[in-house]
Amino acid sequence: MQVAGYGRPLELVEVDEPAAGPGEVLIDVHRAGVNFPDLLLIQGLYQMRPDPPFGPGFEVAGVVAGVGDDVSHVAPGDRVMAFVQLGGYAERVVAPAEAVFELPDAVTFDQAAVIPIAYGTGYHALVDRASLTEGETLLVLGASGGVGLVAVELGKHLGATVIGAVGSAWKSEPVRDKGADEVIGYDDLRDRVKDLTGGRGADVLYDPVGGDAFDQALRAMAWQGRMLVIGFASGRIPDIPANRLLLNETAAVGVFWGRFAQHDPDANRRNLERILELVARGDLEPRIGDVLALEDAGQAMERLGDRTVVGKLVLAVR
Repeated sequence: MQVAGYGRPLELVEVDEPAAGPGEVLIDVHRAGVNFPDLLLIQGLYQMRPDPPFGPGFEVAGVVAGVGDDVSHVAPGDRVMAFVQLGGYAERVVAPAEAVFELPDAVTFDQAAVIPIAYGTGYHALVDRASLTEGETLLVLGASGGVGLVAVELGKHLGATVIGAVGSAWKSEPVRDKGADEVIGYDDLRDRVKDLTGGRGADVLYDPVGGDAFDQALRAMAWQGRMLVIGFASGRIPDIPANRLLLNETAAVGVFWGRFAQHDPDANRRNLERILELVARGDLEPRIGDVLALEDAGQAMERLGDRTVVGKLVLAVR
């Protein structure tokens, strides 16, 4: 699936067969994960702006079809998941070897296709960047989305009290199902968080939304709270008044999992291998909102834009 230009519809096209070069892995894709950045990418609103035509898709799961020189940790026939720069909505893709992970037998392709971005981001954010500890309070904005729902689940796994914020009442149930102790709306968010924490506020904020919700959450932080800046799904990048950080000793912490994976691939591998282990044991369970055919990728983009997706969408390629 490709777009011929920014803002153009996705189309099913035939392209040249890819081949694995040195340090690369060729993968027969069975499932491709769908992410909000895919929508931003084809709209020309993402931080990366490839020259058209191009195909979206950052995460895939499938079977190794071939390996290049200097690749020894996977071999043809292995079941794997991978993070790719572009073009995951395809029958075959090439991925850097360091971004390819062998799957435990108990992890399905559907599960694996939604792990790298959401779980990689969530684990890096909560463990590496925020050092979330048992007994702390975690506030998750956009809690019913693919990234937010994972933060709720990981927060509970780490022993936190979790408050999930959602934009519609019908999204509350799946957030509670993932372990949220409380689910609130965005109206009077500051007051609701303060009430639920006995006036103390949230120790950690997980924010993939930005905009007005961030502004409210800034005033709902506990002393020495940590605000994790994940993304700006609302469309507005908020400004942070420095005096608010000073008065409450609040830390605003950026989280860019893609760059972290590039800068410290060994640490990223340890994180994702740990996540795969937890999924295989049943301690974590990725929520699949729906599975669509590859040629229905355009419909997936529409559903992302309409904010009607709970969890993650998956494209079935094989």
